[in-house]
Amino acid sequence: MPTERFQFTGSEGQQLAAALDTPDGEVRAYALFAHCFTCGKDGLAAKRIAVALSAKGIAVLRFDFTGLGSSEGDFANSTFSSNVADLVRAADHLRKAYNAPTLLIGHSLGGAAVLAAAHEIPDAKAVVTIAAPSDPAHVTGHFADSIEKIRKDGQAEVSLAGRPFTIKREFLEDVAEHNLIGHVAGLHKALLVMHAPTDDTVGIDNATRIFVAAKHPKSFISLAGADHLLSNRQDALYVADVIAAWAARYLDTAVSTEAAADEAGPRDVMVRETRNGKFQQTVTVGPHRMLADEPVASGGDDTGLGPYDFLLAGLGACTSMTMRLYADRKSLPLERTTVTLRHSKIHAEDCAECETKAGMLDQIDRVIAMEGPLDAEQRQRLMEIADKCPVHRTLTSEVRILSRAAD
Repeated sequence: MPTERFQFTGSEGQQLAAALDTPDGEVRAYALFAHCFTCGKDGLAAKRIAVALSAKGIAVLRFDFTGLGSSEGDFANSTFSSNVADLVRAADHLRKAYNAPTLLIGHSLGGAAVLAAAHEIPDAKAVVTIAAPSDPAHVTGHFADSIEKIRKDGQAEVSLAGRPFTIKREFLEDVAEHNLIGHVAGLHKALLVMHAPTDDTVGIDNATRIFVAAKHPKSFISLAGADHLLSNRQDALYVADVIAAWAARYLDTAVSTEAAADEAGPRDVMVRETRNGKFQQTVTVGPHRMLADEPVASGGDDTGLGPYDFLLAGLGACTSMTMRLYADRKSLPLERTTVTLRHSKIHAEDCAECETKAGMLDQIDRVIAMEGPLDAEQRQRLMEIADKCPVHRTLTSEVRILSRAAD
């Protein structure tokens, strides 16, 4: 599945590193994923779940919280509240650049964060927590021996997952102020709670408190045999399978409504670098996503259509559609049309009917095959109609392209 990497501005002005895993085909929905405490967007669980969901048609945005991974800022200055605010910023970016996230997923403390952020992301229809604590203050148990020193000195260096991190007094005070169960009770979104009964990092009693506090619709899935970090690949894939199946009930209506709204008028075509390879781009048109690239011979990785491939595809599709409309309107026995196109450069002097006589010219060779019991006159008329397709007219008329820098 293609992964686009970029940055967006967090709640406190830092540039946060993000990755958007997208399906090869149509996007059913967009999801926002919050990773576990000190983990990062490229942790095994986050990456495996996101990639597996994208294979099922759900695009997933994951990002590094402040001071983690490739994001700017100092982790010591982050708090649970700033993480929640960054989730809201990530949802805002997704909404502006692609589509609003209708699914929120959080792992461990990230699960608590999506529960706290959900009321500020109105587009979200469903929320999933994986091994989440029912109280964000639970995380302080990882450095319980240092709490008194943090309170006394204002900060202390602690070891988390074998790495040193500085925790400040502000972090302790912030997590103590959050009433997460209150957020759960007022969620007003579908909720899926996933937890391993044998989780020795965040006990199963946390899942019980979250589930009991939530209103329906709510569901619980036991991750029997899984560890807290979902370090077993099969456990992460199982989580993705269950999320995709469960979320379909709540997301399909939202997606179809957005698609219908897109059909009401002209749609923007957005092309954005993925930064995977030299030339790879994502092309987004409403709910549809495609890859653009250059052939290997031109320095690309050949992961998608080239720019001229898209141009020829547009002309070919328009040609066939225009012929179909005419044939149906005139009740002509046209069964199927196949249009084959090729772009090339030719010397102007080789084109007798062209006005330009020097240099090189663009030439598009278009071969149209028509199936069905058509007579010679009908075939000739359809060939004339082919030249009247809107894209053909655009390419053979004066075209004005206005370019401006984005605000």
